Amino acid sequence: MDKETEQKIGQLQLIEQNLQSFFLQKQNFQAALMECENALKEIEHSKGKVYKIVGGIMIDSKAEDIKKDLTSKVEVLNLRIKAIEEQEKIISDKAKRIQEEVVEKLNKK
Repeated sequence: MDKETEQKIGQLQLIEQNLQSFFLQKQNFQAALMECENALKEIEHSKGKVYKIVGGIMIDSKAEDIKKDLTSKVEVLNLRIKAIEEQEKIISDKAKRIQEEVVEKLNKK
């Protein structure tokens, strides 16, 4: 196996690690998104007071303020998830291209 092929295999391993990292980040953002969406649903159904946890203490807050904060968080999380998905696609395409090159070189020998 020549040096170029070895380098491409090394690149593939790095790309795989990057994809794994993106997957974990995406999973964390999706969990946070689900939490925010569930909190928004609970606020919609609540009839009484609404509380917000700040630094380990619960503070009485206006439902509208909390809704606005949660809606903003949902938007940011959706954007982050979309950005990660785009990066995953770019990196996956690059990995596929490199893999095809490696397989082609190995088949020539």
